Amino acid sequence: MGPEMKKEILIGFAIGLLATACGFYIYVEFVSPYSFEETLKIMKEGSLYGKVLGLAAIPNLFVFFIYLKKKQDLRARGVLLACFVIAFLILLSQFL
Repeated sequence: MGPEMKKEILIGFAIGLLATACGFYIYVEFVSPYSFEETLKIMKEGSLYGKVLGLAAIPNLFVFFIYLKKKQDLRARGVLLACFVIAFLILLSQFL
């Protein structure tokens, strides 16, 4: 795997994490009826981080298909890798 391939996968990975972060912010800020800090407190008390992270990863689906449509398969692979990392974090949050 050459350096150009690694760079493209890393860009896709970063975009995947950014899309998840944006999805998390949109959920907490606009969907939740409580303030940002209060929503985070409720999520911590109810152990809801995994569920909210799962919802926050939905924008990755759109990013993934945009990269596939543009024939940027390596970046799509990076987004998929970010989804696997997020899924692992969700799994960890269920046990902690």
